[in-house]
Amino acid sequence: MSAQISDLARRLAERAELVCRHYLSNGRRAGRYWVVGDVHNTPGRSMFVRLRRRHGGKGAAGKWTDAATAEHGDLLDVIRESCGFVQFRDVLAEARRFLSLPQTQAESKSPLPPVPIGSPESARRLFAVSKPIHGTLAETYLRTRGIPALHELTSLRFHPRCYYRPGDDLPTETWPALIAAVTTFDGAITGLHRTWLDPSGRSKAPIATPRRAMGLLLGNAVRFGIAHDVLAAGEGIETMLSLRYALPTLPMVSALSANHLASVLLPTSLRRLYIARDADAAGEVVATSLAQRAESAGIEAIPLSLRLDDFNDDLRSFGVDELREALRTQLAPEDVVRFLPSLRDHGINVCASQ
Repeated sequence: MSAQISDLARRLAERAELVCRHYLSNGRRAGRYWVVGDVHNTPGRSMFVRLRRRHGGKGAAGKWTDAATAEHGDLLDVIRESCGFVQFRDVLAEARRFLSLPQTQAESKSPLPPVPIGSPESARRLFAVSKPIHGTLAETYLRTRGIPALHELTSLRFHPRCYYRPGDDLPTETWPALIAAVTTFDGAITGLHRTWLDPSGRSKAPIATPRRAMGLLLGNAVRFGIAHDVLAAGEGIETMLSLRYALPTLPMVSALSANHLASVLLPTSLRRLYIARDADAAGEVVATSLAQRAESAGIEAIPLSLRLDDFNDDLRSFGVDELREALRTQLAPEDVVRFLPSLRDHGINVCASQ
């Protein structure tokens, strides 16, 4: 951590209660702590900010922990998360403004007002400052996972230095990251999913939690293609990209987790849903729940069977041709004609796709 950032963190900690009253105004003081719902200033009691060190005890003023999520940090994190800043220079500028310190030249140029973290605008800002994945470490990472067909992936982007907070008393780090937009049916961004990557691009970053989501996820998803009457839905991004490699014209969504897959919203125009569940107990329960919900809405639900843990494992172990043939026997006959033959009929070379 630089001397400048350490100094700002120290000055904020000396004024910890004033910081909390300003940025966490929905909380209240309880003894030596400020109690609030979370770092986004939600009303509640799960987050505790230490206002002063107990005499002879451990822990510095300004440090916080959220008992519900196990997240923790300092008051610079509070400013960043409660204001919805994406760029760290904006955090420093806001800290200086609060402390009535002069702005540096770089910080004084920040044009964006703060927005609540997790809001659609906050997610759009991070997505906007990221760039297309072609030619980046994100593309290298996906190809390492056996996914060379990266056509029409407008929902995925790459950020070369995405912030990552590893833990208490540790500096904020930056790692390259695969950024995935979580959207509504009409493409409005409601959240993001970040996969931090090793600088080689050949694996996830060697950090405690290399995958994190932010924003409004429930009911929404990472979308590959526009769904009308047929859709495939599953959990992980790599899982659904593996299926899209085999069936590149079939619209798909990644709900990011089993719980979110169970709650994903389905278009009213949908008549058939393919459920690409993972091969675990949670996947089975979720597939059953989603199928029942789809069928109650008059949508035919077809589970897709796999041989290993997920479809990315199947792709890497058996290859795209074998995966495609396994899917052929599971698709509705009209979808076999509609989606599988298109690879040959239109002369598309998937391996040579963008």
